Amino acid sequence: MDRIVMHAPAKINLSLDVTGRRDNGYHDVRMVMQQIGLSDEIIIEKTENSSFKQDIEKPCIIVETNSMTLPVNEDNLVFKAAHLIMKECSIGTGIHIFIDKKIPIAAGMAGGSTDAAAVLKGMNRIFDCGLTDERLRELGVKIGADVPYCIMGGTVLAEGIGEVLTPLPNMPGCIILIAKPGISVSTGYVYTEYDSLKDKKHPDVDGMTAAIKEGDIQKISKLLGNSLEGVTQEKYPVIKIIKGIMLGNGAMGALMSGSGPTVFGLYDDNTKADEAARMIMAEELAQDVFITEPYNKEE
Repeated sequence: MDRIVMHAPAKINLSLDVTGRRDNGYHDVRMVMQQIGLSDEIIIEKTENSSFKQDIEKPCIIVETNSMTLPVNEDNLVFKAAHLIMKECSIGTGIHIFIDKKIPIAAGMAGGSTDAAAVLKGMNRIFDCGLTDERLRELGVKIGADVPYCIMGGTVLAEGIGEVLTPLPNMPGCIILIAKPGISVSTGYVYTEYDSLKDKKHPDVDGMTAAIKEGDIQKISKLLGNSLEGVTQEKYPVIKIIKGIMLGNGAMGALMSGSGPTVFGLYDDNTKADEAARMIMAEELAQDVFITEPYNKEE
């Protein structure tokens, strides 16, 4: 196999609780993450260039993308993932990677992490490395805290810095409206501001996992919660406005994903989701608006 096409689904946080801060600056979290139908496409191809054999620290990795803002050098998580696999498996062939970007950038939806996960899995297959998913997740955490989850996929309880993963049953079917405002949010800023809060919010993560195990979409919707939402919402009030439109148009629940700024709403009716999307776009509150559904692993 010389070429493989991988789909890299985005994620949303159904529940995100920050439980502490480590001495190294990382935060301990407990969160329930869910992949959705919105995804990037990653095309990985072997090339004949063998410069990797000459200098293991400077392998021949070519990254291209349809995005005008995404870096294609060592700063891209996809590049880092390819380099990790090359070193791990002593791969001497060059690699060309094309990222067909559909997930909004810097949206709190793990766009970079899911692309990196797709490269780790894809290269493992085309080079027949034989690495287990557990080993891929060990490599993934070196790239970013969300990468191990993106390798596992589906519906997952994540703890630690995000690398301690417990698979959950598939999320029940529903309609998911995604709205990403045209702003960029600094994750570092959000966590720093959260650390300074005296009254910290802690969503019911255990309740959320129980609701997922029960397969109750109404309970899931009511238990949506994100410790970081208040911080980001205070700086960017558009998040609250978008949530209000979603809830006012029949969303069972609405929440900011990750550190923001993306907001999602859960619906049981396409018409309601369509109307909310129309209003958000008409008022120019979001740069990207999508209607999708949960992306679940086969049970």
